[in-house]
Amino acid sequence: MSQPPLQHTTVGTRVVLGLALGKLLLHLFTAGRYGIFRDEMYGLACAQHLDWGYISHPPVGIVITWIASHFFGQSLMGLRLLPALAGAALVVLTGKVVRELGGRDFAQVLAALAVCIAPIYLIFDHWLMMNAFEPLIWLGCFYLLLRLINTNDGRYWLGFGALAGLGLETKYSIAFLIVGVLIGLVLTPQRIRLADGRLWIGLLICGAIALPNFLWQLQRGFPFLEHLHHVAASNRDVIRKPVDFLLDQMLIMEPLTALLWIGGVVWLLFGHQRDRYGVFGWTFVVVLGAFIVLKGKNYYVSPIYPIVLAAGSVAFEEMTERLGQKWVRTAYVALLAVSGMVLLPLSVPILSPDTLVRYEKLIRLGPPVVFEHHNSGPLPQYFADEFGWEEMVKEVARVYHSLPSADQKHAAIFSNNWSDAAAVDFYGPKWGLPHAISNRDSYWDWGPRDYTGEIVIVLQSDGSGDREHFATVEKAGHVEHPYSRRDEWYDIYLCRGLKFDLREAWPKMQVFD
Repeated sequence: MSQPPLQHTTVGTRVVLGLALGKLLLHLFTAGRYGIFRDEMYGLACAQHLDWGYISHPPVGIVITWIASHFFGQSLMGLRLLPALAGAALVVLTGKVVRELGGRDFAQVLAALAVCIAPIYLIFDHWLMMNAFEPLIWLGCFYLLLRLINTNDGRYWLGFGALAGLGLETKYSIAFLIVGVLIGLVLTPQRIRLADGRLWIGLLICGAIALPNFLWQLQRGFPFLEHLHHVAASNRDVIRKPVDFLLDQMLIMEPLTALLWIGGVVWLLFGHQRDRYGVFGWTFVVVLGAFIVLKGKNYYVSPIYPIVLAAGSVAFEEMTERLGQKWVRTAYVALLAVSGMVLLPLSVPILSPDTLVRYEKLIRLGPPVVFEHHNSGPLPQYFADEFGWEEMVKEVARVYHSLPSADQKHAAIFSNNWSDAAAVDFYGPKWGLPHAISNRDSYWDWGPRDYTGEIVIVLQSDGSGDREHFATVEKAGHVEHPYSRRDEWYDIYLCRGLKFDLREAWPKMQVFD
């Protein structure tokens, strides 16, 4: 069954490298255009509490954040260098996957271009979050499986298992890839691989790497599952109907690339190489179907697209070669490039906020991705999440420093939202503030520190519940930024005389968010 891939020429490789470099520079030049993202601040807060796990995510991303913060401090360009490099590496690896699938220069360039302009990758590669690394890990697993199939060398199962294990310690969603691959093997002639003991050794390696986090979750009663349950019950996330979910895939991956990834799935499942590469098509079907059934966010499928974009590019190259219509290649690439440029300002902060608002109205297109049920104001939610944080912390500092020095020693800054607590921890040292506390997610794990509740500055509250628990509650400040999310517009309350000891009540105060 061994069939070596076609040899590539230097032209395609150079163009792919050029596209990767261009993408890298784009992210670096725009890294500090707006501000820091809420999840980045939360990751930095977690990095001050290194552990084998966190309530809503595994540990590898936090280790990467710890490394970045120790090298680059609070520099946005420094913090965002690693995700930008991951995005560039994804482009390069996509080109290598095309070669393994039998593609030549044009297919390599086409697939790399499709990955470069995909809005979801442009958005995620802008932030120090694991969403930037997840597609690279997934495609790395697929590349190793491709090499295994093309060389008939079962040792690649060991690398596959190790990388999948790293993936589980990065984001749990790679479990769907593993299940999809196993189902794909069963449904195709590649099922003969199931008899290779190295496959099962690879899965054992995967499990061994993921074991520390599994034990961390087990010891705490699997808080991640509890987190998922509460998030689903809260109706926080945007849940799409199956048809809308499928239409969303076209938008987040750039509408014109749908020809490639749909064609890639068809080529993998029904093309002349289906016996060899059909496992990848079935994996895509399993992953897509699973997230539709489980009502996942529409971008959860995004890590799997490079493999089907690569396959679709090979299919497109073969078809135009067979029909003798090579002019179609130039036309399609031109359309992709123009379309990508039109959508670029919606995915990368290259415009000022005011100009972006006018641009959206001009082209009459909304943001390619909507994450949660929040009114983001004039900007797309993912851009709105980069505004207002330092202004909020400055207002908290004003309230805090208005207290007598004796009261400041006992004053806790409590947030009903982990993002505002993380912002206080990120900007607080500049404004002379202590660390914040919160009962949300991993902040609850870190406890109330030494605060008893004698004096509490409360964020993200309407004050009604606070009046039940404190002797006095007074409005002390207000937070509002024209470009921030509207749920980040709120009053700050200064509360005194908690009717119970905060440290004793803390174990019962946990809220999953």
